[in-house]
Amino acid sequence: MDFDLPEKTLALRERLEAFMAEHIYPNEARFFRESDEVGPWGIVPVIDELKPLARAAGLWNLFLPPEHGGLTNLEYAPLCEVMGRSHMAPEVFNCSAPDTGNMEVLARYATPELQDIWLKPLLAGEIRSAFAMTEPAVASSDATNIESSIVRDGDDYVLNGRKWFTTNATDPRCKIMIFMGKSNPDSPSRHTQQSMILVPTETPGVEVLRALPVFGFYGMPDRASEVMFTDVRVPAANMLLGEGRGFEIAQGRLGPGRIHHCMRLIGLAERMLEQMCRRTEARVAFGKPVAEQGVTLERIAESRILIEQARLLTLKTAWAIDKHGAKAARGEIAMIKVAAPNMACKVIDWVIQSFGGAGVTNDYRTASAYATARLLRIADGPDEVHRAQIARFELSRHRNIDPARTGGDAAVLPVTDLPGGRRPTA
Repeated sequence: MDFDLPEKTLALRERLEAFMAEHIYPNEARFFRESDEVGPWGIVPVIDELKPLARAAGLWNLFLPPEHGGLTNLEYAPLCEVMGRSHMAPEVFNCSAPDTGNMEVLARYATPELQDIWLKPLLAGEIRSAFAMTEPAVASSDATNIESSIVRDGDDYVLNGRKWFTTNATDPRCKIMIFMGKSNPDSPSRHTQQSMILVPTETPGVEVLRALPVFGFYGMPDRASEVMFTDVRVPAANMLLGEGRGFEIAQGRLGPGRIHHCMRLIGLAERMLEQMCRRTEARVAFGKPVAEQGVTLERIAESRILIEQARLLTLKTAWAIDKHGAKAARGEIAMIKVAAPNMACKVIDWVIQSFGGAGVTNDYRTASAYATARLLRIADGPDEVHRAQIARFELSRHRNIDPARTGGDAAVLPVTDLPGGRRPTA
């Protein structure tokens, strides 16, 4: 594995950091103030003011993969990390969820006609989008539980269902949703029952019921919403890839989406650690700076170790996706999806503790940072699902393999080769 970055990525990172210093960090207080003022149903003015500046600076759609003239995952990782340092930054650069994942889906699976209608304005930042997958009535950690229906009726499909954590739906610029439901409920394979279809937000029967706060915040890390779909009729041409391909699309979408979340979390954890260092050096308790207290030193050191570990695993995953594809790297993707949010939660919790009472307010962005990190232990698959997948991969890797039998070289051994039919152990 080679984690050396090409000159173009280094140059982009330098320009990105300069933009953050000049435009993002100085406007964060304004961003949070305006977010509270306009609420989840409004547009934050400072975001729209900064987008043209980012585009003019050539810092636009940096998430795009090489086949669309963009960067590899490994090249994008350090840039995504920089953007993750501020909650407002990803949208300014048109690199925020769920739009990035939705644009990748449209680029891969939509017809040229649908790309003209929806992908082009998304890439231009003229509209936003939503992703409607999770449902309140079922355990959506198992996506095959989805109950929403997609029924063919002549040249249309009719959709019914109740969704929540439908990211971005309350944004007035949200014009298109990707809806996942069951179109083939009788299919013998649970993974070919689902389909994904494009639903214009203004279609009759689409009702955005409410914005969902996360720990009291709206929009951490995106605008979670609850949406009702009642006899929603859309053209059959809006079907993506074909009936029964929804689960396949979901896996293709969530792989890159998960690694982007992890990249951003590393940047967020770095920012929080910096704040802890500055805060504890400036505050005195029991006759000496808090930074000199043994427990603080231990937490600062442990935070650095945890961040570096998560970054290295994320870079390895990015490299694996670039080299072998998301499907082959699903073990690594599962590992970072567990490691990065847990790392960020632990680091941010220590930061909150170091700030004392101020830490549980949002004066220093610590509370919103924790809300973001904690949600991502559930969003895009909870820890438990990813851990189970990791364990199954590991069991499969070691099943019937005993390196000791060949002096260190792995050999596949049938169970009956061992006394008593025992399973081999390393």
